[in-house]
Amino acid sequence: MSVRPTPEAGFDLHVPVLVIGAGACGLVAALSIREAGTEVLVIEADAAPSGSTALSAGLIPAAGTRLQREVGIEDNADLFAADIQRKADGENPKALVDLLARNAGPTVEWLADRFGLPFSLVADFDYPGHSRRRMHGLPTRSGRELIDRLRAACEAEGIDIVCHRRATTLFAENDRITGVDVATPDGRERIGCAALVLACNGYGGNRDMVARFMPEIEGAVWFGHDGNRGDAVTWGEALGGRCLHMGAYQGHGNVAHPQGILITWAVITEGGIQVNIDGKRFWNESQGYSEAARAVLAQPGGVAWTIFDTRIAGIARQFQDFKDAEDIGAIRVADTVAELAETAGLPEAALQDTMANLPSNGPDAFGRTFHHPSLSPPFCAVKVTGALFHTQGGLDITETAQVRRHDGTALPNLFAAGGAAVGVSGTGDSGYLSGNGLLSAVVLGRVAGTQAALAERKTP
Repeated sequence: MSVRPTPEAGFDLHVPVLVIGAGACGLVAALSIREAGTEVLVIEADAAPSGSTALSAGLIPAAGTRLQREVGIEDNADLFAADIQRKADGENPKALVDLLARNAGPTVEWLADRFGLPFSLVADFDYPGHSRRRMHGLPTRSGRELIDRLRAACEAEGIDIVCHRRATTLFAENDRITGVDVATPDGRERIGCAALVLACNGYGGNRDMVARFMPEIEGAVWFGHDGNRGDAVTWGEALGGRCLHMGAYQGHGNVAHPQGILITWAVITEGGIQVNIDGKRFWNESQGYSEAARAVLAQPGGVAWTIFDTRIAGIARQFQDFKDAEDIGAIRVADTVAELAETAGLPEAALQDTMANLPSNGPDAFGRTFHHPSLSPPFCAVKVTGALFHTQGGLDITETAQVRRHDGTALPNLFAAGGAAVGVSGTGDSGYLSGNGLLSAVVLGRVAGTQAALAERKTP
């Protein structure tokens, strides 16, 4: 990946605004650009739009929406921003947090009203760190559905999405992006543009960068998209752009092993627990699923068993991934603790002791307080491991999503959003508040798209 001067031979084609990446961020950016009356082209390295979004639960946190009000939840951007900062110990840039918290609700309602995405509120359980129930998702609660519906919206708007196109080189002149060089199945293609949006996610698929910036998670299962190679960071740095919080990431400690299926954290927040292969609990599970990755990986064999009951399983079935895990037998069910120990291969005496000593009130030895009914038969268990989902560090940006230089000024026509830009998860894994990834993707995607359309009109 490199940055070079504008080629003397010019470009094979020219578009007003070019978007690199067709995940949720890039597709939302494209919809914003088209709504602003500007032509846009989206290029995607894969055979079809996908990205990290398709691997997620597709949930977007937003405050003050009508969907919240309809079920009696009072929420606002200030509360949301406070939750984001509290989870990250105040390490995030305040202006970026406020931008995301303020625009999340309007963006979700814009997608619903303007493009018909049928969002509903996850109103039957809490996510760690959120003081209100504010997760908005589509019917299957899957990122695959979100991508498919955004792609359909783009197609309905006449937006061209060209796949099998990986950008390899940016062209620039006097700090302005003039175009990109693209690898295609038939060779190379040069595309000129008046403004460029980097929506090509982070660097979790680049093992060298993971080892450099996040060595503590280097050995985890990579559950993100392999195309996340850090291209945006490489280009941005070559242009004098500044990066922030490169050690920040979202982990997840509840991925079914060896099936590789995400198990919703609702099985924990509703009263479930995690035990190691010795049948013993090992941490305060209420902290969050990102921190769970390192906690689970630190156990013998790098695995654990998540234990819950059929009441909780009924809540978890709103997620397609959970139903998929049930269908292939990843979820074990037993009528007694003894049977559970046998089916999971856990020491019966240790598991009996663990289950018998779960507190009914007050904090336990790990500092966790249980607020839900005690686990009761039939019991469920799933073997899990820790995974790296996506990175949260990236290019520093302005409130208009422009890439910021080291001196604080902005590159005039280069925009970064989603995983390409710094997130709001602090400096490590514990600052990740549920939904931060898609929050940045859709909100910054909309901001970057709107501003890129304006920048295109100002291009000399």
